[in-house]
Amino acid sequence: MRRHLIAEFKRGRLSRLDVCDAHPELLRAAEHLGEPAPEPCPICEAETLVNVSYVFGTRLPPFGRCISKKSELLRFARQDGDFSCYVVEVCGACRWNHLAKTYRLGRGAGRS
Repeated sequence: MRRHLIAEFKRGRLSRLDVCDAHPELLRAAEHLGEPAPEPCPICEAETLVNVSYVFGTRLPPFGRCISKKSELLRFARQDGDFSCYVVEVCGACRWNHLAKTYRLGRGAGRS
C-alpha cells in the first residue's frame, strides 16, 4: 500500500494534500518522541522522517500509549497480556504519515 501511494503521488494522480495529512497530535509525538527513520521522507525527501510507536491493550487508554523509550517496549514485551504495537512513520516537514508496521507484545501475545 505504501509503495502504491508513493507511486500514485509521483505520477501526479494524488496531490500532496491527499497523502500529507498527519494529525497535529501525531506531529507533536513525532517531534518529541519519534525515533529517526533510516531513510528520508518518500514525499518531500527531507531527512526528518521518524517512527512513532503506540501500544494498545487491556488496562491502557482506548487511544493507546505513545512510547517514548525503547525500555517501555521491552517492559510491555515482558508483561503478562497481549499488546499490539503500531509504528507510524511521520515527516514533520510535509506531514506524510503511514502505518509502517504492527506487531504483538506481551507474554500472552499469539496465544488464543
